[in-house]
Amino acid sequence: FNLLSDGTASLPLLGNVRLTGLTLSQASQWLETLYKRQLLRPELQLSVTAPRPLRVALVGQVSNPGLYTLSPAGNESRGDVGVSNQGLPTLVDAIAKAGGITSLADLRSVMLQRRLPGEAGTYKRTRLNLLALILEGDQQQNPLLFDGDTIRIEAAAEPVAEMIELSSTTLAPLDINVNVIGEVKGGGRIQVPANTPLVQAVLAAGGPIAWRANRGDVELVRINRNGTATRQKFALNLGQGASNSKNPPLRDGDTVVVNRSGLAVTSDALTAIINPIAPVLNILNFIELVNN
Repeated sequence: FNLLSDGTASLPLLGNVRLTGLTLSQASQWLETLYKRQLLRPELQLSVTAPRPLRVALVGQVSNPGLYTLSPAGNESRGDVGVSNQGLPTLVDAIAKAGGITSLADLRSVMLQRRLPGEAGTYKRTRLNLLALILEGDQQQNPLLFDGDTIRIEAAAEPVAEMIELSSTTLAPLDINVNVIGEVKGGGRIQVPANTPLVQAVLAAGGPIAWRANRGDVELVRINRNGTATRQKFALNLGQGASNSKNPPLRDGDTVVVNRSGLAVTSDALTAIINPIAPVLNILNFIELVNN
C-alpha cells in the first residue's frame, strides 16, 4: 500500500488508517490489532519498498534558505559535478543542496530540530558540530535526516580560523563573483573561491598599483539580504588572516574599492588642469620661438 502525505493508507477491510509517526514494528502491531476485528489470525509483515522524498527546512546562514525536497537513493548536482546520494539524505547533503554555508556560519553549533513520533506534536532539538565532522571525520555530526526536519545555522561573531580550508569542502559554494575596482592592476568582476578574504581578492585582481593605491583606505560595499547596503573601511595588510574586523571573508556580489593615495589625487588633479591648456601652451611657446 501507499502511505499518503497526510500519514494515512487505504487498506482492504479497514479503509483509511492513520499510520503517521509510527515505526514499521508499531505499524504492524497496530494493523494486526485492527484486523483482529475482521480476521481470526491476521499476520502482517511490513517493509519499505520505496521511501518517498523528504522535505526539510534550512534557515540561517546558508546561501539559499528555504524548504527543500531530498530524494533518497537519488543523485544531486553540485555545480558541474554530479554527487551520488545513495540511501537516506544526511545533514551535509541538505546543506549542499541549499548552496552551501555563508562566510558567517557558526559551524560549531548547528541546530537540528526533529518531530517526535506520536500525535502529541513534540519536538527534539540537538546541537551538532560540523567542524568536528570536517576536521576530524566525526560522522556522528552528520546524522540521517527525517521528513520534517529543520536545520538552523546561526551567525558566528568571528569567522572560524579554518574558513579558507572549508571553502574547498561540500559545505561551501564552489565559487563566488566579486567586483574589485579602483587602484588595482586588473580590476573588474572576478571569480574567486568561496569565503576568499578581502586581501586575497585584491591580490587576485592583480594587486594594488604601487604609488597610486592607498593601502589604508580599502572599502567593502555589501548588499545585504534585506536590500540594505553597508560600506566598511579596511587597511590592506598582506599578513592579516581572515577576520571580520580586519580582513573579512567575502560574499557573492561584494564590491571592493581600493581608493587613491594622496599622491595619486594630486597627480590626477594636475593632469586635469594641464591637459586642457596644453595645446595653448604649445602655441604660445611656438609664437615666442618665432619672435625670437
